Amino acid sequence: MKKVGIIGCGAIGTIISGAIEKGLVKCDELILYDYNMERAEKIQKSLHVPVTVVKNLEEMLRLKPAVIVEAASQQAVRDYIDKILAENIELIVMSVGALLDLKLKSNKIHIPSGAIGGLDAISGAAIAGIDEVILTTRKNPKALDMDNKEEKIAYEGCAEEAVRRFPREMNVAATLALTTQPEKVRVRVISDPKVDKNVHEIKIKWKYGDMQLKFANEPHPENPRTSALAAWSAIKLLKEILEKRT
Repeated sequence: MKKVGIIGCGAIGTIISGAIEKGLVKCDELILYDYNMERAEKIQKSLHVPVTVVKNLEEMLRLKPAVIVEAASQQAVRDYIDKILAENIELIVMSVGALLDLKLKSNKIHIPSGAIGGLDAISGAAIAGIDEVILTTRKNPKALDMDNKEEKIAYEGCAEEAVRRFPREMNVAATLALTTQPEKVRVRVISDPKVDKNVHEIKIKWKYGDMQLKFANEPHPENPRTSALAAWSAIKLLKEILEKRT
């Protein structure tokens, strides 16, 4: 049986569960865990596919999911990753920033492209040699817990510090740092009341040229920190992993 576990039943967990309900991802059972059990039970009640709500990670592991999607927090990654890998379970990590500190190597750890794309080109350029990566992220103040009425630079500096200061908002910076090298990535976070999308602009100088990428994503209505594209990139990755196990 193909079982899928989801840790964290917020915006991303809800979107992934909905994709399974619609048959976009084929699995036999969905296993949900959230420290707030009411959120997991709310998703369970909205679905018709087989769903089990568990009280902790140990219960989830006993049900032997083929894949677990972490959609909770960096702390959840730190707390659970060793136990999940010890069971030889495929793990999709949404809170990518945690991996910068952990520095784990495993073919069972999968990182979705998240709220950006072009990572295949960027990773290719990284092999040849990247000189500089500049990420400019522009979000509405409410997505950054700010209330400024004019455009304001909320942060400027290295990727690792950006991830520490904005652990839920800067997974893009972490993904770029892991795809290239953390010391190559510079980050600007702009709190802009004029924008209603999460905007990421990436400029890269590498050995054989330049790249410019821009993404403007609709935030999830219940969680403005989360771009819908991040959830859909996880859905694509989950689909691919499960299909390989057929």
